[in-house]
Amino acid sequence: MKYDWLDGYLRSMPGAEHDYKLEWQWDRYMVRGKLFAAICTPGPEYKPPYSGHPLINLKCDSRLSAGFRESYPEILPGFYMDKRTWIAVPLDGGIPEAVLRDLCGLSYKLVVEKLPKYVQKQLEEERL
Repeated sequence: MKYDWLDGYLRSMPGAEHDYKLEWQWDRYMVRGKLFAAICTPGPEYKPPYSGHPLINLKCDSRLSAGFRESYPEILPGFYMDKRTWIAVPLDGGIPEAVLRDLCGLSYKLVVEKLPKYVQKQLEEERL
């Protein structure tokens, strides 16, 4: 994985929780129990272009995901997720770091926006 800063960045978001789902071999990043990112490497039993590539699944607004995939052909519909609202970004270096940071931030924001207002306020206070 080229982006060695990624784990620390995802964990630094207010309220971020990390675990490793052994059965899936996924590093999962959540906020108040809601998934906003997952890093995995699909095995050879999965179809290309997913198989054998480390990737991160990120929540994405369905209206934006097609545009991201058009601008960056490496970006795929989410792996093992709802293909309309998740994207999969390969972590072998084709996506500029700034774009990946923005996509991670967008994913986190989309999940936080669905949380109750009092939780959103708590997370904002943690940020300050």
